[in-house]
Amino acid sequence: MDIILQAVINGLLLGGIYAVVALGFSLVWGVMNVINVSHGAFVMLGAFATYWLFVLFGLDPFVGAPLAMVALFVVGYAIQKYVINLVVRAPIYMTLILTFGLDLLIVNLGLIAWSADFRSVNTAYAGQGLVLGPLVIPYARAGTLLLALLASAALFAFMDRTRTGNAIRATRMDLEAAEGVGVRIDRIYALTFAIGAALAGLAGGLISATLPITPIMGLTYTGKAFVVTALGGLGNMGGALVGGIVLGLAETLGATVFGPGYQDAIGYVLLVLILVVRPAGLLGRAYYA
Repeated sequence: MDIILQAVINGLLLGGIYAVVALGFSLVWGVMNVINVSHGAFVMLGAFATYWLFVLFGLDPFVGAPLAMVALFVVGYAIQKYVINLVVRAPIYMTLILTFGLDLLIVNLGLIAWSADFRSVNTAYAGQGLVLGPLVIPYARAGTLLLALLASAALFAFMDRTRTGNAIRATRMDLEAAEGVGVRIDRIYALTFAIGAALAGLAGGLISATLPITPIMGLTYTGKAFVVTALGGLGNMGGALVGGIVLGLAETLGATVFGPGYQDAIGYVLLVLILVVRPAGLLGRAYYA
């Protein structure tokens, strides 16, 4: 029983990271109809930015991750405005190919710069945690969950209570109507992609606080983002949070029952099941929410 409870705790902590990884991916796909295959590469850049801030300046990863988020926002805005915007209204396979090429470029530049070696952020509290009888809550993972929830809440508030957020929602609901009332679609697209990249950068920074990182780590997290988006519902921020928690729990509980070798496979089995049973996702709707 204690093993199952520990697995549930680990699943909740892991699910918070998955939720942040998927938030940006789901937002870009839902608003722009762009399947950003390079999303995992942005996660990787956020992880390495946080790592080097720790190595060179001694910044704690929970300080470095928000700084990586800001840097990836600028990078994402520039990439969308000057590259992706050229084909954003083309058939979806064009943006799929473009972001795939972008992913290859970023990953290979990362391999040239940092090699394929695994690196870790070794903080003073690494390996320590809050002990509750037979259960342990690692401080680093608890911190990642807290920061992930804060970022999710900030995005919810931005989308719901600001004119820009409402413009993004309107663009998702009806592109032509939004354009007709004066919404600058090109700016909204650039901002949306930048927010997605920023969230990926934050997720990467949080991942670096708890797990080893490498330039080829991105593919795994692109896959996780796709699964969480399908679980929660396309473009649904609440769905991304729920989907991330569900995936985290499914992986840790499945690994506990069937063995660690099945952890990744369980997520994709869950994806197939949700597509068969409820293609719109657990919280999926016909409009942006």
